Amino acid sequence: MGAPQTPATTSPAFPWVGLLTLSALIFATVTSEFLPTGLLPEIAADLKVTESQVGLLISVFAGTVVLSAAPLAALTRKRSRKSLIIVVLLVFVVSNLLAAIAPTYGVLVVARVLGGLAHGLFWSVVGAYSAHLVPKHQLGRAVAITGGGGTAAFVLGVPLGTALGHVLGWRLSFVVIAGFVLVLTLVTAKLLPPVRHGEVLATGEIPLPMLKDRSVPPVILIGVIIIVVAFGHNLFYTYIAPYLIGPVGIDPGAVAGVLFLYGGTGAIGLVLAGTLGDRFPQISLVVAVTGVALSVLVVGLFSDVQWIVLVAIGLWGVSFGALPSMLQARMLHTASVRVRDAAAAYFTTSFNLAIGVGALGGGLLLDSFGLTVLPFVDLGITIVGLVLIVIGNVWLHRRATAPRAHRAGRLATQ
Repeated sequence: MGAPQTPATTSPAFPWVGLLTLSALIFATVTSEFLPTGLLPEIAADLKVTESQVGLLISVFAGTVVLSAAPLAALTRKRSRKSLIIVVLLVFVVSNLLAAIAPTYGVLVVARVLGGLAHGLFWSVVGAYSAHLVPKHQLGRAVAITGGGGTAAFVLGVPLGTALGHVLGWRLSFVVIAGFVLVLTLVTAKLLPPVRHGEVLATGEIPLPMLKDRSVPPVILIGVIIIVVAFGHNLFYTYIAPYLIGPVGIDPGAVAGVLFLYGGTGAIGLVLAGTLGDRFPQISLVVAVTGVALSVLVVGLFSDVQWIVLVAIGLWGVSFGALPSMLQARMLHTASVRVRDAAAAYFTTSFNLAIGVGALGGGLLLDSFGLTVLPFVDLGITIVGLVLIVIGNVWLHRRATAPRAHRAGRLATQ
């Protein structure tokens, strides 16, 4: 008789179908969020309002997300994640159809508020969904795949929606988005695997209150880092078109090409985040934020040399394109299972707060000091974010090693 054979162990297959489904959902919802930016003149003319009022639709959407994401996540924390996504997608369909038929600006604002409510809850669920589908060592890769939907929305979704609106009218763009989301709802029901999102307790174990969870303070720190870095970015990038036309001297017709350069290099950054984020999570984040700081510094110092500005914008795209998925993976790595969904809600709240406040702060600086000050203020804020990341890395390392050192000390004294 031969030696007994041990059964071969196989790791679960990588959940490509589920992750690509989530990526498609993010593509559709982010396209819906930013679609008014490309159709601003058409909406303003049709509803007889100013272009700045139409621009406020983005702020209304983001503000609704900030106010609602965490409360809605808490209220629905015991609900099935897959069923919740389906319900939220149906709300997206209704909000886009309401926007398409809005007879007045006020109705359009209501449609955006409804979309913001759906978006906040959507991200609190989808932001953590990939962490339920893969083991921790694959989290960076999974988040990069789902995050690709957001990058594709900026590179393809918003430009295509804008082109469609120019040709067939802005209302039809919202109808198309509604139809696309409805199709994705059916795809989600069929293909997205369900997940167990609650914490599994041992027999007789009492659930710990969320605020006493050891991972809450690090999650808050990461949220603060997100707010700082994204605030600096949006303070400048919101006004990149007038900056390119003014100080840089780019022809207005070429601005779209420059923005496409930024979006395309952002896709490269996303791939790098998925490749390197799991292997070198701390140093990759530091390098990406440093790249953002250097690129905006070069744009500010050499605004009169167009080719240098274009190279710097490419570096900016690569660096910032990697950051959202890196920060999301870092937050989900840090959060315990108990607070993971709340952390996902905090993630989207932090980003949307930075979008709204950054655009407002940049506008105030623009009115007071002009365009040329924006890259340097962005630089200063980004450096603050970089310092917080370095300090946070040291703090998190000490928190992780302290319990082990304490246990080792107790064993040595026994």
